[in-house]
Amino acid sequence: MAPSLLDLAPVVPVVVIEDASDAVPLARALVAGGLPAIEVTLRTPAALDAIRAIAEEVPDAVVGAGTVITPQHVKDSVAAGARFLVSPGWTDVLLAAMRGAGAPFLPGVSTTSEVVALLERGVTEMKFFPAEAAGGTAYLKSLAGPLPQARFCPTGGIGPENAPEYLSLPNVGCVGGTWMLPADAIAARDWERVEALAREAAGLKTLRAQV
Repeated sequence: MAPSLLDLAPVVPVVVIEDASDAVPLARALVAGGLPAIEVTLRTPAALDAIRAIAEEVPDAVVGAGTVITPQHVKDSVAAGARFLVSPGWTDVLLAAMRGAGAPFLPGVSTTSEVVALLERGVTEMKFFPAEAAGGTAYLKSLAGPLPQARFCPTGGIGPENAPEYLSLPNVGCVGGTWMLPADAIAARDWERVEALAREAAGLKTLRAQV
């Protein structure tokens, strides 16, 4: 059985790529730093080309598409080589499209009712977004008791300071974040710095094991 997306790494980099030519060196830096699962958000015109390039040229990366909000996004992302799909929220139409794509997916939730509705539909792994604004670790702790079968990848407002607290929760498999991708490093194409920051983020796995 393939490992859960939530178990590939403690942190999933959430990547916004403006220039597709940056995709491969950026992905290689993240993988070298120990973060193989890479979420490329569909927020820029370059996103699909970036996913395609990473899928073709960085075999050790598990590249996925984020900000997936329409069935067309699902279709285009999978065609480009995305190996997982992440949405900020969900509807039955979007859920059906993601389920039909055959790739692992994380539909976004921010309320208990949304979690229960997904559990009712057989989905147990979800994105919790926007994590900090929606209640943060206190909210997720509250869900663990009545809904222990739900597991989350919280994203939104998470950085190296609060990531350990999220990762200590029993219902959190990993977190999503951008802190290993500072804008000035991307602009300067400072891939060594990205790799170093990725390595620090990957080190949270060891910290989690000690909790």
